[in-house]
Order: sequence, then structure tokens, then C-alpha cells
Amino acid sequence: MVNCVVIDDNKEIVDVFCDLLELCNIEVLAKGYNGQDAEKLYEKHRPDVIFVDLLMPEYDGFYAIERIRDIDPDAKIIIVTGDLKAGESALLDSYKVDIIIYKPFDVHDIKQAINDILLR
Repeated sequence: MVNCVVIDDNKEIVDVFCDLLELCNIEVLAKGYNGQDAEKLYEKHRPDVIFVDLLMPEYDGFYAIERIRDIDPDAKIIIVTGDLKAGESALLDSYKVDIIIYKPFDVHDIKQAINDILLR
């Protein structure tokens, strides 16, 4: 079974997203609410996949991606975001993140993203 960590500053989104992951038979190891949580939870659990929101107060998704890449350059990171600006897209390319799920998301988007990232 594939396992993951979910990070988003909106606790309701985290809960809904985790429910959808469970429908996809994905085990949620931990939930976090900012980029610092992402770093700590990735280090602790070493999940198969980590889902990270980009825009969060305090420590954002870019902070999380950078720190996770320091821990594991091959970490499987999927971005979950409501909007992506051109500058953010270029920054994600530099961090080697190329799977993005846009909010609002559905089960098909999640399954496809997981299949795509695990096949790499």
C-alpha cells in the first residue's frame, strides 16, 4: 500500500483530501499545516509521497520543498494548489516538481498524480 503525508494550512481541506486518499487505498501517515510541519513529518515518516500546498502562512510550500529536497533529493512531492503564477511555476521547475493537482480536486486527479509520480 502506498503511504503519504498531507500538508495544507486549511484543516478542512486536509481532512477532505485525506478522506479521498483513503478511498484510493492510500495510507495517510501524518497531517501537517505548514512547511515546517512538512519538513519534520517527511524526516520522521519518509513517506512514498508527500502532498504539499504552496501558499501557506509562516512556512510555505516552497520552504517545504527546499527542505525536503535537502533530506531526500528523490522525494516524491505532489503540489496541491488553487492557483499557480508564472514565477511560481518556474521555481517549481528548479525544485524538480512537475506534478500539480489543482483545487478543487477529485479522486481521478489524485489517482492519476500518484500513478504518474510512482512510475518515475
